[in-house]
Amino acid sequence: MIIKKDNCNKKNSFLRNLTLKIWDASKNIGENLIHFITKNKTIDINFFNNLEKILIQSDISYNTTRNIVQNVMQYSKKNKIYDHHKLYLYIKQIILKILIHVEQSLIIKNENPYIILVIGVNGVGKTTTIGKLAYYFYKQNRSVFLASGDTFRAAASQQLKLWSQKSYSNMMIPQYNKIDSSAVIYDAIQQSQQNNADILIIDTAGRAHNNIALMQELKKNVKIIRKKKNHAPHEIMLVLDAHIGQNAINQFKEFHKHIGITGIVLTKMDGTAKGGIIITLSNDYKIPIRYIGTGEQITDLHLFNAKKFINTIFINN
Repeated sequence: MIIKKDNCNKKNSFLRNLTLKIWDASKNIGENLIHFITKNKTIDINFFNNLEKILIQSDISYNTTRNIVQNVMQYSKKNKIYDHHKLYLYIKQIILKILIHVEQSLIIKNENPYIILVIGVNGVGKTTTIGKLAYYFYKQNRSVFLASGDTFRAAASQQLKLWSQKSYSNMMIPQYNKIDSSAVIYDAIQQSQQNNADILIIDTAGRAHNNIALMQELKKNVKIIRKKKNHAPHEIMLVLDAHIGQNAINQFKEFHKHIGITGIVLTKMDGTAKGGIIITLSNDYKIPIRYIGTGEQITDLHLFNAKKFINTIFINN
């Protein structure tokens, strides 16, 4: 292996630390590719068929996989390239071109406040992501207001309150249980305006992407936000678990169909996720990937950077 966690020094650069953190998440693409390409001596139709299998096994969609493989085949044939290393580097170049288009950081405009609605299914890390986001903006000297629109889970408000304290943010907590989430959101917008907050981040209840009733409630939340403030929410941010592959794509498709997603956060990129979900989202849907979460610490949220990600999953040897 080229990258070993045992060699990591606490004083290493940000890039090296991030590389080590997401290495486990993406090694299935990089390791499998380099093992496959160096093992196969002949560049023929079987080579490309097996390349297709490797990419699909790495959570890359069939559509995206076919685009990559067809591109590599054409490149090899046109330029009479039969060198494994050159094909490996060309695959890297193709995927970088796919990813670079979704490397779009969130631009916070002066909206008093700029409203971010955070959505997703249960267990993906929405509330944790909100805490990290709030701290990220706090470090940019922005005032942040948090609102707990999750009125289903009893501990939701307390969990968000803890994150608000860690991130030096203000928070509007519902005064009683089972209050309508739209009412909470309405009050939060009003309070954040009165306090001249730069940013309002709204947490929502986790909901199954195929639960129509809960999707309708989310639509109601969006309608209330727009009624209170024109052109808001300014960002509808979907949080996805990078571990679950195709199921995450299904979640995205349903949320996007009902609500309209403007940005994505991929969490748990420090585990055993295959990483191909990023490539699929980028190629098939072209929705900006704002951040990746790499751990439980409040600083474990990073802007998505295509080159850093590519340099992590492709071993330069």
